[in-house]
Amino acid sequence: MAKTKYQVVYQELLETIQEGRLKPGEVLPSENVLSDKYEASRETIRKALNLLAQNGHIQKIKGKGSVVLDTQRMSFPVSGLVSFKELSKTFGSQTVTNVHQLALIKADDRVSKHLTCGADDEVWKIVRSREIKGEKIILDKDFLDKRIVPALTEEICKNSIYEHLEGELGLKIGYAEKEITVEECTSEDRAYLDLYDFTHVVVVKNYVYLEDTSLFQFTESRHRLDKFRFVDFARRGQV
Repeated sequence: MAKTKYQVVYQELLETIQEGRLKPGEVLPSENVLSDKYEASRETIRKALNLLAQNGHIQKIKGKGSVVLDTQRMSFPVSGLVSFKELSKTFGSQTVTNVHQLALIKADDRVSKHLTCGADDEVWKIVRSREIKGEKIILDKDFLDKRIVPALTEEICKNSIYEHLEGELGLKIGYAEKEITVEECTSEDRAYLDLYDFTHVVVVKNYVYLEDTSLFQFTESRHRLDKFRFVDFARRGQV
C-alpha cells in the first residue's frame, strides 16, 4: 500500500532523528519551512509532527516549536505494576540481575513502619542490582512479609519474585502505592551501581498489596538519572 504524503514526511523526519542529524533538545524547523522543503501543505506537515509526538520522538512546546526528545532513555511506567523481568522485555537488550543480599531479618522501626508489621516480625530483605547493556543502573531493595511469603531462594530472586508468588504460591497481587523522589547517592548506591559522576538517583518507593488489601511488600528502587524517563497515562474525568 502506497504511503500518504504525511507518512512520507513522518518517516523522513524520523530517520533524521534516529540517525542523529537532529539531536535531543534541538528544535525542528518550523511548519512553514518544512512545508516548503517537502512541498506539502501545512496540514500535512502538522499531521506528520503529531505522529512524531504521539510516538514519543518530539514534544511540541508552545512558543518554541517541536523539540526532539531523548529516546535513548528507557521508559519506566509509573502507573503499571510489573516485575523487572516483565519490564526488561521492553528494553530490547540483555539484562542481568545480581543478588547481593538475601536474608531473613527482624523488622526494625523503619521496616515495620513501611510494612505495617510488628517490631521484630520476620521479613525478607533482598538487595539486587539490575544490569542493562553491561551497566548496573538500578538498585532494588525489597522487604517482604514472611507471614505471606514463607520462603525465598537466590534463584527465585534472580528470576522473578512475582512469578514465584503468582505461579507457585497462587497469590493475587492487586495494586501498589508509589512515591517518586530524587535523592543524593548513598555509599550503597556507589557500591552496587555504575554511577560515574552522578550525585543523585531517582528513587521509586512501592507499597504493594494483594487483592485482599494485605500489604506484603515494600520496595525502594533506585535509578541512575540519565537512563530512564518515567511515564504515565492520565485521562481527564468528571469531578
